[in-house]
Amino acid sequence: MGGDGGADPVIHFVFVHGASHGAWCWYKLTTLLDAAGFKSSSVDLTGAGISLTDSNTVMDSDQYNRPLFTLLSDLPPHHKVILVGHSIGGGSVTEALCKFTDKISMAIYLAAAMVQPGSIPSPNLSNFHVGEEEIWEYIYGEGADKPPTGILMKQEFRRHYYYSQSPLEDVTLSSKLLRPAPVRAFQDLGKLPPNPEAEKVPRVYIKTAKDNLFDSVRQDLLVENWPPSQLYVLEESDHSAFFSVPTTLFVYLLRAVSFLQR
Repeated sequence: MGGDGGADPVIHFVFVHGASHGAWCWYKLTTLLDAAGFKSSSVDLTGAGISLTDSNTVMDSDQYNRPLFTLLSDLPPHHKVILVGHSIGGGSVTEALCKFTDKISMAIYLAAAMVQPGSIPSPNLSNFHVGEEEIWEYIYGEGADKPPTGILMKQEFRRHYYYSQSPLEDVTLSSKLLRPAPVRAFQDLGKLPPNPEAEKVPRVYIKTAKDNLFDSVRQDLLVENWPPSQLYVLEESDHSAFFSVPTTLFVYLLRAVSFLQR
């Protein structure tokens, strides 16, 4: 969405995936948006999706988020985007919001980590993708005597925690495409310094009501700690709303951005 001056009238959504997923997970939503005349982009963060980087070699959030930062820095002058992040991808959205404030007209958090820059993150968030220990497989890319470099949900738990309301075809698709997430990229989640300019950008939170991974109590805590300008609830959604309720999510996104045009 354009800024002042030579504004671009096209509303442009940029989607950021969560742990282990990639740009591929947004395929239903980007299809709906493109068919409706909007512009959409989805990025593979470093080591995710079809990125050629081994996720075990990703050392920090800056390296992990580089594809998103490159996309934003390459935008034409006065061109702004609606940035949408899922799950732990909310951390990437907030980092981008602080680094590229003038390129973002709205930040939307979908069942996502939404932590105010400069605040003290809740212990629940530092363990955002740990949950019950037995559901995770740890990858020790630098040897068993070193800390883990990657984390991946075990296949037998994915249906329940990620996709309990999603079509089986999407569960099958994801089983072929999920990759270990780089643990070290998430160590700084919620540890950004205060950023008054980023605070001025409108934020939206979209809650997933039937989420078995990121429960309602923790989502409500995020909203309470950093109140957004708009709050929506996807009553029938599991953790992966882009699979389980893509049409409702599409409608909510359009409703959210309509406030920018008032």
